[in-house]
This record gives sequence, C-alpha cells and structure tokens, in this order.
Amino acid sequence: MSLLSDLALEARIAAQSMADFVSGRGLRLGVTGLSRAGKTVFITALVHDLMRLSALPRDDARRYMPVFRVHAEGRLRRAILDPQPDDAVPRFAYEDHLKALTAGEARHWPQSTRRISELRLTLEFESTGGWRKGVSTLPIDIVDYPGEWLLDLPLLAKSYAQWSRETLDASASAARAMLAKDWRGFITTLDPAATADEDLARRAAEIFTAYLRACRDDQYALSTLPPGRFLMPGDMEGSPALTFAPLPVEEGVTPASGSLAAMMERRYEAYKTHVVRPFFRDHFARLDRQIVLVDALAALNSGPAAVRDLETAMTDILTAFRSGRSTLLSSIFRPRIDRILFAATKADHLHHTSHDRLEAILQHLTGRAIARAEGVGARVDVIAMAAVRATREAAVRHEGETLEAIVGSPLAGERVGGDIFDGSQEAAIFPGELPADPKAVFRGDALATPAEEADWRFARFRPPLASSGSDGKPLPLPHIRLDRALEFLLGDRLG
Repeated sequence: MSLLSDLALEARIAAQSMADFVSGRGLRLGVTGLSRAGKTVFITALVHDLMRLSALPRDDARRYMPVFRVHAEGRLRRAILDPQPDDAVPRFAYEDHLKALTAGEARHWPQSTRRISELRLTLEFESTGGWRKGVSTLPIDIVDYPGEWLLDLPLLAKSYAQWSRETLDASASAARAMLAKDWRGFITTLDPAATADEDLARRAAEIFTAYLRACRDDQYALSTLPPGRFLMPGDMEGSPALTFAPLPVEEGVTPASGSLAAMMERRYEAYKTHVVRPFFRDHFARLDRQIVLVDALAALNSGPAAVRDLETAMTDILTAFRSGRSTLLSSIFRPRIDRILFAATKADHLHHTSHDRLEAILQHLTGRAIARAEGVGARVDVIAMAAVRATREAAVRHEGETLEAIVGSPLAGERVGGDIFDGSQEAAIFPGELPADPKAVFRGDALATPAEEADWRFARFRPPLASSGSDGKPLPLPHIRLDRALEFLLGDRLG
C-alpha cells in the first residue's frame, strides 16, 4: 500500500468513525470464523435466546443463561430487532435461519455465511448505578462476515511477487504438495514474460481455485487459503479482479508491459483495491468487539498438518485486527477492537470432561496472536462453546464398564463405527479423549485412540428438537457457554 493511498484510507475511516459517533451508534460486534465454524448458528441463537428470555417469566428464564449477569440479575427488560442502519449491507436472514433450526422433523443447520451481512439488536436493561441509573438501551450491530475475507487483509502489505512466492512455497509443503500437483504442473507450462492471454489467465485461475477448494475439503481442513473471494466469489464471479493466479516472478522487478505477469499483477492489485480495501474501510475498521469461531475439531480430525495450518491462520487473523484499549478519542476517529473472544465451537461433540482440554488446545493455537493483542491493551479470552447444543450426555454400560457418552442424532450419511445413519436415529457415541498436553496435537497423537478411528469420533449431528413455550413459539435453544461468551463481549456495557 502506497503512502498516499494509506493516508486516504485512514482519512475515510476517520470520517466514517466520526459519523458513527455523532449518530450515537452503540456497539459493533464482529462475528467471524473460517468455513463451517458456526457463525450463522451463533448469531441466530444469540438473537433468538435473548429475545425469548426477556419474554419468559423471570424464574423460568434464569436457568437458561446464569453467567450472563444482566439477565441473571433480572435487569434485562427486553431485546428487540431494529431496522438495519446500513442500507447498502444485506440484512442477516435471522428469521429464515431460526426456521431452519426449529422446523420440527424438517429441522436442519442453516446455510453457511458466504457474504457480509448485518443485524441490529437493541437491549433494554436497568443500569445499576452512576449517572446512567435507570432504564438504558444498548444497540448492538452484529456484523457477520467470512473469516476467509479476514485472511485477505495481510495482502494489502504484500506485492504480487511476494504473495506468489509465499503461495508457491506453501503449495510445496508435505500437506499440500499432492493437492497442488495439477496446478503446479500447469504453472510449469506458463512463461510469465509471454504476451498476456485471457484464456491462459482464466485457466490458471480455475486450476488455482480448484487447488484452494481441495485444501478446504473436510478430509484436509486446511485454513490459510487467500484470496478468500476465490472460494466465495458472490456476484464477482468471472470478473478480472478474480481472474489471476500466482506466477514465479522475481521480486522487485517490474514485469514487462503487456506480459502475462503484468496482467496477473494488475489484477492482483485490482483485487486489493476493489475487494480487500473496501471491506477493511467500510466494515472491519469500524468494529468494537470481535468473536472468532474456530472449528478445532475438524482440524484435529485431519491431523497435525491441519492443526499447524489453523495456528497460522489464527495468527494472521489476529494480526489483522486493530486491537487495543478503547478511548474516547479512538471511538471518534479510529475505533479499536478492545475485546476479542476465540471460541472453539462444537463443544457438544465432546464430553464435558474434555472441554477444558479443547480450550487449552485453542489457547495454544492462538498463543502468539493473543500475546500481541494483550500487549496493546486488548482483552482476549478463549472458551469451548456450542451456541446450539445438539447432544446430551449419558453414562452407558459397555463390556462391563460405565463409559461417558454423548447422545444425539447423527446427520444423514454420517458413519459411526460400522453404522451409517439416516438422520432420524439417535446414537450414543464415545468421543475420544483429547490429550492433556495441547502440544500433542502437533505431533500426530491428538486422540487417545488409533488414528484410523479419529474421523468417526467427531461425527456431525442434527440440531436438537426445539421445545415450545405456552405461546407456541420455540423456547431458547440449549447451548454450552453461550452465556459466558455474551458476558465477556457485552457484560461491561450492560452495568
């Protein structure tokens, strides 16, 4: 990024921040995570549970979120959905997603996040003291965006040649070499100095995208896959800004005009200008709080290479944050993310006795990034969580022993042991015990069972069958530590 464009970007961010401050905005909460980490489910459960809690009798409501202090103390009056403030941003389809989760026998997990969306939830509560004592409100703008887009932000500081070199080096690693075989083979047929050719550029982009898609497959679960829009192009699919690929070019040397390398470099810069910078300026730079959802179990299923790749992705994500202690001046001109929560999702796929070990693994994965954020004044926490709990726990007798199991309905097609499920049957599953030493997940012994059994130990489940209240509407959905997440992210603003 040049000095002039950097200054212009900062000026626009400051102007937008001042406009937000003058308009009296509340709190902007960013929700992100890599593919299938549970962003849509988290937002839907958060909104639904808060809206339903405020409508239930106090004694009935208290048992749902005992750690969320404003609710536990009986000070939460109501939660309401307000019109979305940003007219140019799609609204988060809350009603559709809730219907998917609570549709009885037809229930299913809602569609994953594929674009940015937003929703405003306003909490009305009783303040406990100071000049605000009495009834207060806190508007919360929930901004949902794919974590893959966040991994694009480091590209702003990288030249095309540097990005090409790093991407080619990564593709030669043991974890990726087989997946990159076709793409790397195609690259050897290209001459960066040859005349620009649209068909070659399009073919290179297609094969490169196929490589990225293969890396993201459940079997490999690799995480560091920029550019993010190649996997989630939306309405930009086929545009020149998404029709480029790495080439082996020399750093510090300007490609000859009209060459294939010059075309690729120009389109890479266009991607940064028209995709990455607007996202940073208009959305990311305006956040106050952030939760990063992490599907650590998928990486554990896929082995040490996936775990190490996830560690790199988490470090890159936190490096991109404008984190630090929030002040009045920063609120007006340059908002900072002063609280960041990393949440290992799908904790309901493990027995509760392994939850602290899952948290320890995530703490280890994000350790370097957390130290950096805390060094500039931000508060960071790590939890194991399930925004919607799809299983329950049970003690099961097996071969004369009493074993701790989880019980739920595996998704149609899921294989558990030698059985394949149709989506309607329940099963008692004995999840593997995570290692006491989180470093073990990097050494190939993440589970206390043979590696060939690892895949079925983290089977996927259907959503739970929702219960209805006396009004016929779904009650708050069962969860694991959603209340702890809300207390960390919002609790200090609801005193």
